[in-house]
Amino acid sequence: MPEGVVYYITRYGYIAIFIILFLQEVGIPNPIPVELLLIFTGYLSFKGLLYLPYVIITTITADFIGANILYFIFYASGTYLIQKKPRWIPISEKKIIRFKEKINNGGWLSIYLFRLISLTRGYTSVVTGLLHIKPRVYLPIVLISAFTWTMVYAILGFILGPSWNIIVKNIDQFKFVLFGIMLIIICISIFIWLRKKQIIQKKNKADINPY
Repeated sequence: MPEGVVYYITRYGYIAIFIILFLQEVGIPNPIPVELLLIFTGYLSFKGLLYLPYVIITTITADFIGANILYFIFYASGTYLIQKKPRWIPISEKKIIRFKEKINNGGWLSIYLFRLISLTRGYTSVVTGLLHIKPRVYLPIVLISAFTWTMVYAILGFILGPSWNIIVKNIDQFKFVLFGIMLIIICISIFIWLRKKQIIQKKNKADINPY
């Protein structure tokens, strides 16, 4: 953990947490992974320097606001960009429309899952805005995903508080643990979605063949 980041967070508390996470969400890289930052804030909550519920509220707010800024910027400029078809959009307009309709008709899980992954979180806001995914579809998913990943990592840091020195010494191995945790969350989400889809399909078949 960089000493400058540690000093900044311990001195300015929730304001520092909000700024660092917000900048990450609008596309400005952080000196450390956001996941590690959240675990560190959970550790500080364990030490009594921060209050865990305030940490979670702060991180959710920063993530939600930052993600929405990216989303609405590309939402406003999406029509122009798609019509001009820049080279960095290697997808046909037909596929773009099909993907958009799929999400609007209930394919929200893809947005949720990509929002849980650090490498795709910011790109998800850009793509959904670019494709003009409706705010009533996008905004609730962003809020739920922000609640999911920020709470998981902050609480994890709180739980691992007594072992913090061991974690710092073995930080490279611990990154694989973080990846595993998020992978478990994604698998559980996919299972719930598939189960829900299966129930809906059975219900539709029952409606078509009532006898």
